[in-house]
Amino acid sequence: MDFDQILAKCGDFNRYQFMILALFGFINIIVSMHYFTQTVISFVPDHWCYHDKLVNMTYKEIGEIYAQFENPSCTRLDDINGHNVTVSSKACEKWIYNYDFGYRSMNTELNWVCDSAYKARIGQSLFFIGSVVGTLFYGLLSDKIGRVPALILSNFCGFAGDFSTIFTKSVATFTLCRFISGLAADTNFYLMYIIVLEYIRPSMRTLGLNMAVGLFYCLGLVFTPWLAVLVGHWQIYLACTSLPILLVVLYYFVVQESAQWLVTRNDIDGAIVRLKRVAKFNGCRVSQADFDEFRRHCQMTHEMLGGDDKKQATLLDMFRTPRMRKNTLILFFKSMVITLCYDAVSRNVEGMGISPFIMFSLSALAVLPSSVLLVLLQDRIGRKGMASGSLLVGGLFTAAAGIAIAYQQHNHNAILLACLTIAARFGVAISYESGSQYATELIPTCVRGQGVAAVHVAGFAASFLAPYILWLGTFFKAAPSIILGVLFFAGSFVCLLLPETLNRSLPTTIEEGEVFGKGERMFDFPCLHNKHDDEESESELEKYKRKHSLIDAKQMQMESCSNGKRKQSLIDADHEEQALKDANH
Repeated sequence: MDFDQILAKCGDFNRYQFMILALFGFINIIVSMHYFTQTVISFVPDHWCYHDKLVNMTYKEIGEIYAQFENPSCTRLDDINGHNVTVSSKACEKWIYNYDFGYRSMNTELNWVCDSAYKARIGQSLFFIGSVVGTLFYGLLSDKIGRVPALILSNFCGFAGDFSTIFTKSVATFTLCRFISGLAADTNFYLMYIIVLEYIRPSMRTLGLNMAVGLFYCLGLVFTPWLAVLVGHWQIYLACTSLPILLVVLYYFVVQESAQWLVTRNDIDGAIVRLKRVAKFNGCRVSQADFDEFRRHCQMTHEMLGGDDKKQATLLDMFRTPRMRKNTLILFFKSMVITLCYDAVSRNVEGMGISPFIMFSLSALAVLPSSVLLVLLQDRIGRKGMASGSLLVGGLFTAAAGIAIAYQQHNHNAILLACLTIAARFGVAISYESGSQYATELIPTCVRGQGVAAVHVAGFAASFLAPYILWLGTFFKAAPSIILGVLFFAGSFVCLLLPETLNRSLPTTIEEGEVFGKGERMFDFPCLHNKHDDEESESELEKYKRKHSLIDAKQMQMESCSNGKRKQSLIDADHEEQALKDANH
């Protein structure tokens, strides 16, 4: 009896699964706020150099006076006489801000604008560097001490970084706090993603995971800018978004450690304890004989794979065998394409003439429809078809938005650009969500934490190329959109080389990962197969597991025979002893 079978008896889509999906929804809300904190606290409204004669003027009048200069935000005036002004050679030291909805950001309070604008960008760079370090560290840690402790530690790190940012006044302390905050980026999300995926029925993973992401992540994104408007100040906003992160500590008492991970660590007793808790929470009765059979299966599998003498699997083991190496490299490339294009699309729409609060919320609305579309199509088309198709569609939307921005940079049509931006975000969101689930399912349980971490790190590393790709637009306006389109289409193609995971038992060991999907062709999609073909087909992994099940059964039979022989020998010995006693009498 393998893990999927024992989990079905304990309940694989019942009360416990609903609870962890709700807790995963809360994670999505706080993660959406945490990830975009840097963006919200750095919003810079229209601003102009301060002058005493501008104090009693309206923002419209001030804007008309400065409109004649190439860089109105950073031009200092020496004297103002109506519209006749004299420009000063000195740099600006004080500014007049036209606050959006009255919100005072960190950049406006610390005057990190004009020549000091780089200070906030340094903090953003350190945040991404921290995310690379943290993703690798917590990914490795999750495979050492468990998913739940690593999840709690990463979220606490995010709280410490965001809350300490409130008290920063200098570039040095600000960048340090943003680095600490960045250590939590992504791991504070995907570790809970892994836990939910491993405890939920395979046929319900798409519905449960993507609806939780779509609904709660979208809710968090839409709510985030208006929370800043509501409180009116960046420090209060940081306090409101960081303090709820502490509630994740309570997950230790309600979220069960990954039973599959415990099995890979040969802690079968620990896995059974967690499964019994799940069964009790779900109100399911599971016999001790079922757990004993699951224990024997795990023990036999462990012995077949080398027993205690075999060292624990590491990230490097994913590159030792040819098929695992190919799949891993494709997942790396796909993550790099999605993250790079997402970052480039976001950067390529700056300065559209729309309030950042409104544009932020409008683009966030694309997340929920993308999740709904995934729920409707992914279990019909399959993981491979959805990943490839979403990258193809995302490439078309991204190219359209890039070309429109490139050829309208002097006369922006705000409505057109907003629509194309939302469409581009829609395509990228589909690619990101489908890609996250696909990678988590393909990577074996024994290295899932560090494997998923490495995939995400590859994406973060590639995102540093986005500014340079956009810089090429200074030579040829359509260059960025062409490059991004080629990357999207290349990612769409290589996804066809990956195996399908829809309604399949997921690999738990490196050996199972090597045979997973063996024999599948490039254009094998579940939607093109009829039921009869599916019933007759048997994947290489299923054959591998069935072979081990037969070995288990044979071993049990041998043990039973051995026990029977020992029992018969004892009976015969008792008879002989009794006969000797009778003879003596």
